[in-house]
Amino acid sequence: MDKFKAIEVFVRVVDLGSFTRAAETLSIPKATVSTLLQELESQLGVRLLHRTTRRVGLTADGAAYYERCVRILDDLREADTAVSAQHGQPEGRLKVDMPTSLARLLMRQHIPDLLARYPGLQLELGCSDRLINVVSEGVDCVLRVGELRDPTLVARRVGELRMVTVAAPSYLARHGEPRHPQELMHAPHRCVHYFIASGKHGTFDFQRGDETLSIVPNGALAVNDSNAYWDACVAGLGIGQLPEPVLKAPGHEAQLVQVLAEWCAGVMPVHVVFPSNRHLSTRVQAFAEWAATLFGPGET
Repeated sequence: MDKFKAIEVFVRVVDLGSFTRAAETLSIPKATVSTLLQELESQLGVRLLHRTTRRVGLTADGAAYYERCVRILDDLREADTAVSAQHGQPEGRLKVDMPTSLARLLMRQHIPDLLARYPGLQLELGCSDRLINVVSEGVDCVLRVGELRDPTLVARRVGELRMVTVAAPSYLARHGEPRHPQELMHAPHRCVHYFIASGKHGTFDFQRGDETLSIVPNGALAVNDSNAYWDACVAGLGIGQLPEPVLKAPGHEAQLVQVLAEWCAGVMPVHVVFPSNRHLSTRVQAFAEWAATLFGPGET
């Protein structure tokens, strides 16, 4: 039995609460997960896990063993980090999740630059607008836009995105250009709403000098995917608010134009988020440093 692999599997099963999810994130067969845990329990002479058809739980012995195993794995990661740092080149798999619009924005130029800078890095990039569970889904870190609300996570702010209000030329030809944000609350104007898992529609925020407004605009369409949001705006289905770099990205020329330009539509913070109980690997540190070069002042 590979004792280290068995310990790694045990910790991953506990973290994810599932043999199947542990096997998926470790890229090994589920049968291997079961075999390694059985061999580990046999060698120790104790039962580590309660197994039912619905959940996996720790026994008292398993809970004590888990705490020690987590420390062992963290110490090993710290040792790997110290050695890798001497060579300055992070290596191995890095599992990251980010919003679909950011992935699309970064893919043409910035992602190739990241992989060229760190040739030993193997990037596994998940693209989703939903707020994934960093621990249960086994990702190393998440690039997240907007205010953070989960106190169990640790985050590093790496920059910000300036938001702009936009409309398609076809929309403006039919409805005219708004002159004040309050016009968006009534016909003939309509906006495209964006909603998250709760189903709650976000507000449109505006600032001009000392004057601030936060409105719920009129609209007939709401989506929960940033690429679909872009497409809806381009189709002339309503006025939207987008990160300025998305509006100015190559290939987006003239599809949408900025409106209400004298009103700032707000600034969204960008964070790299990771679990609080995990030591930061050189891979995550390198990714955070790279992201800071993209979203810092004057970048992207």
